Amino acid sequence: MDKEFKLKPHEFVPLTDLPGYCFATDDITVGGKPIGYMYREMPRNEQDSGWRFFSGDETDEEANDLNYLGIYGLNTIANYDQSILPLLNSPYGTAFGKSHEGDFVEEPFFPEIG
Repeated sequence: MDKEFKLKPHEFVPLTDLPGYCFATDDITVGGKPIGYMYREMPRNEQDSGWRFFSGDETDEEANDLNYLGIYGLNTIANYDQSILPLLNSPYGTAFGKSHEGDFVEEPFFPEIG
């Protein structure tokens, strides 16, 4: 399945040089919605930053559909929503949701069990 990404390659600028990949939903990369929820879990391997990004508008089916997720560099996702930049060095086990005012607020982190 080909995806029509909101940002084109020539539109990306260097915003962070933090290493590792992250997961983000098509709401962000295809739909262009801002990030509304993000969390950082323990990485699955050396290349994984642990970051997971969602608009917050995804249905349960979309959020659990591997075809609706993509693997991206952190700089790529920062280009979609620069408001994540101050939080990228947050420790593993943290989560943030965007308030009605548009600011990220730390939320309880409940990792998946199993």
